[in-house]
Amino acid sequence: MNIMGKSLADQLLGAGLVDEKKVKKARQEKRKVNKQLRSGVAVEVDNSAERIAADKAAQVERDKALNRERQQREQQKAMRAQALQMLEQHQLSCEGDVTFNFVDPHTNKVKQILVDARTQKHLSQANLAICLLRERYIVVPRNIAEKAAERFADVLIYIAPDHDQQVDEDDPYKDYQIPDDLMW
Repeated sequence: MNIMGKSLADQLLGAGLVDEKKVKKARQEKRKVNKQLRSGVAVEVDNSAERIAADKAAQVERDKALNRERQQREQQKAMRAQALQMLEQHQLSCEGDVTFNFVDPHTNKVKQILVDARTQKHLSQANLAICLLRERYIVVPRNIAEKAAERFADVLIYIAPDHDQQVDEDDPYKDYQIPDDLMW
């Protein structure tokens, strides 16, 4: 039989690429579209333009989200750099022979630095704070430490607790005050 005389549907059916149900459904769809065209009803033949527009809108939205994330990362990086610069400029040199112990919240280990007696007193009164600057502990004024912590919270290591804390009535040790300059 002449292959060229057959319709595309018959050729695909003969090759086994489609089954009889698919051919029947395609013919029904074609008749339906032709009937709607004859009756004057608007037919949505090709929605590829809508699909392309929707894809473009989705891509624009993804690009905007990625841009926001990138800008947020850059802003965090800039804030961290500002915090480190503040700490670098305001660090106090306080080398001494008095050991000041504190707990590093990142490692939950007791650490110590050597300071002079005046610095120890100010640290225990919460006038000074201990911060982490490039893998080493430094002492800075409390207000500088708080400003740096606003920009990058991980730099703040220790500020002495305020003395205005409320004492729990059920605390069996409420009558025993812990001295500020307690040496461990």
